[in-house]
Amino acid sequence: MAMALTNSFSALISLLLLFSLYDQLVLSSASDGGYGSKPYSNEKPNLEKDNILSTNSIAIQGIVYCKAGPKPIPLEGAVVRITCEAVDEYGFETAPFTFLNDATDEKGYFFSTLCRSEIAEKRELKECKAFLELSPSETCNVPTNVNKGITGSLLSSYRLINDNNIKLFTVGPLFFTIQTNSVYNGY
Repeated sequence: MAMALTNSFSALISLLLLFSLYDQLVLSSASDGGYGSKPYSNEKPNLEKDNILSTNSIAIQGIVYCKAGPKPIPLEGAVVRITCEAVDEYGFETAPFTFLNDATDEKGYFFSTLCRSEIAEKRELKECKAFLELSPSETCNVPTNVNKGITGSLLSSYRLINDNNIKLFTVGPLFFTIQTNSVYNGY
């Protein structure tokens, strides 16, 4: 008899805990909109917090190589394109902002800067990515997606330099490679 009461009591406690968890899940998903649309809010998005250019300027650095053999070779004269999603003062998406870096040096290194004054007034930059744009080589000119050189290497982590006035982002290394000729084998 005592055993049956203990089992019934345990089952009751388990059921109460289960209902309590269910209520918490239902209430929390209902309060934030769950999987459906979020409740309307006339609150403006915090553009300053999300703005990649919240400092006076940003700088992007990286290295571009040619991968034609066992050892990558620095690619002088390569160009990287930086493209950023942008929003207006109300948080609505605008046309992306794109700029090209100066050609890489003899070590394949590039360094680009973008100042707040270069951006159209009342636009904020969001997510920025670096893409392989151009190779000066006639043979090593096929972009690769190593470190997302084709799909876009996200500018995500940075360090502050010059008394916190510049966010320095590092991407890559990025790689071009040579065109390979496929051999037709009859199939």
